[in-house]
Amino acid sequence: MSILTILSYPDSRLRLKASPVTSFSADLAVLADNMADTMYRCKGIGLAATQVNVQQRLIVVDISDKRDELKVFVNPKVIDSSGTVVTREGCLSVAEVMGDVERPSHIVLEYHTLRGKHCTTEADGLLAVCIQHEIDHLNGVVFIDHLDESERSKVDAFFANRSSQAS
Repeated sequence: MSILTILSYPDSRLRLKASPVTSFSADLAVLADNMADTMYRCKGIGLAATQVNVQQRLIVVDISDKRDELKVFVNPKVIDSSGTVVTREGCLSVAEVMGDVERPSHIVLEYHTLRGKHCTTEADGLLAVCIQHEIDHLNGVVFIDHLDESERSKVDAFFANRSSQAS
């Protein structure tokens, strides 16, 4: 499989909204495999297609310790949620930055499989957080958008300083 290039914040392509998947072809399965390989190589627990500059509603997730429980969600949509949890989040597209994000702790998710089968599942804890984080990417939202103003200012300053040093 191929390792894909992950877009880095503040790349404007991370703000694009993904289109629904309408063709459940072999190409979609290849993309999911490549995304999974990329996620594992970069030691992430989730990756959205928009992070690899593919504007389709596809995410891959694996929160298992052994990295052997890959979940692929096509056209994922949270249809219900409850509870609240604050989790320290990071992102493969926002390297070197962590932040506390509040999200629902329990979700009900509608999605399709790679073959187009419509499914519903529930998720709690880290899995629920990870899925929501990746769905945010599909909607052009980056986790730092959830940070309070003070923390967001620090992140923006960090990246502004980093780009001025690279010039």
